[in-house]
Amino acid sequence: MRLALAAVLTIGALSARAQVPATYPDVIYVPTPQAVVEKMLEIAKVGKGDVLYDLGSGDGRIPVAAAKRFGIRAVGIDIDPERIREANQNAKKNGVTNLVQFRQEDLFKTNFSDATVVTLYLLPDLNLKLRPRLLAELKPGTRIVSHQFDMGKWKPDRTVELNGRTIYLWTIPERQTPPR
Repeated sequence: MRLALAAVLTIGALSARAQVPATYPDVIYVPTPQAVVEKMLEIAKVGKGDVLYDLGSGDGRIPVAAAKRFGIRAVGIDIDPERIREANQNAKKNGVTNLVQFRQEDLFKTNFSDATVVTLYLLPDLNLKLRPRLLAELKPGTRIVSHQFDMGKWKPDRTVELNGRTIYLWTIPERQTPPR
């Protein structure tokens, strides 16, 4: 009887879990080395008044570094609740909780239109999937910096090699007005 009750409870728990759709990251978490973080912020010319969004922010090291070094507002977006917990702990440890916010969201659905700098460490196919949104939703002049992966046919403004890593920089161009 106990075995039958345990089986019913287990099936019930699995059934309840199956009804709540789980969302999983599209990439495995691999931290960006600190030297690369610093170089990304440097080539993006992050400074006073910028708003940085890190898409796929992991442990929050890029937003935390930007807030700590430049005193800017930074937002990290990650779908993994464990990474969000780590990021919030990192912000607290570095004394920047007043400047940094971490949100557990799908980066393909989140609103990042107020960004002046966007940082990425995603896979090439995700960069390509994200590119149309970046071009359509970000203001001209917004800088995009990607660690390791490019944006296909969209040629970067600058490419930097650092310790075997590649960093790409793009700037959102002015919108073209159609001829009359």
